[in-house]
Amino acid sequence: MSEQHKSTTHFGYKTVEANEKEQMVASVFHSVAAKYDLMNDLMSFGVHRLWKRFTIDCSGVRKGQKVLDLAGGTGDLTAKFSRIVGETGQVVLADINDSMLKVGRDKLRNKGLGSNIAYVQANAEALPFPDNHFDLITIAFGLRNVTDKDKALASMQRVLKPGGRLLVLEFSKPQHEIMNKLYDFYSFNILPKVGSIVAKDSDSYQYLAESIRMHPDQETLKAMMERAGLEQVEYFNLTDGIVALHRGFKF
Repeated sequence: MSEQHKSTTHFGYKTVEANEKEQMVASVFHSVAAKYDLMNDLMSFGVHRLWKRFTIDCSGVRKGQKVLDLAGGTGDLTAKFSRIVGETGQVVLADINDSMLKVGRDKLRNKGLGSNIAYVQANAEALPFPDNHFDLITIAFGLRNVTDKDKALASMQRVLKPGGRLLVLEFSKPQHEIMNKLYDFYSFNILPKVGSIVAKDSDSYQYLAESIRMHPDQETLKAMMERAGLEQVEYFNLTDGIVALHRGFKF
């Protein structure tokens, strides 16, 4: 039973072999990369921009610092951090999916950004960076797609500098039953249809809705971050907990 538990994981509501999930998730994001920004605006009615702005406000990032935007996708946070850290700082946009990374790189270059940005294809579970390297790590809407979340959090903690902070922005659990029911209806009835019409892909957006429901709730994720060695972990519920921002420090 123990071996079986170790070798399987969730892909949405499906139970799959753990070593297959990475490729299955990759297929989803190869499929949605081209329409990712448009779908983000449609899915959240533009509110994702406010969630990301709050994340920036909680980052405490300063000129000259090193930032890792993990699972950074199309680079929304990277663009903001690039301007804040300036020429003496650096932002690394890292994503496991090369399609997402290419879309992000092209978008940032079209904005005239890039002199202080590096692009790295990396797995969150085994980050290819030295110990104690970054002042800040963010992972926005990416942790729920990671196969071994505990391993990923430990890897993030390792590459943070002492005094550095980790910010995890992720879909979470609504705090009120009415919101929960509305959110369920939207996620499973409206979202896949929008994905089918706009991105020509309802299956990927069905998976994304399911992956949100399988992600740890606020208190569980807080405990996972503490087990990984992060301290003073707290979270902020946004939009009634549809999204939560968790923040933890390395001392």
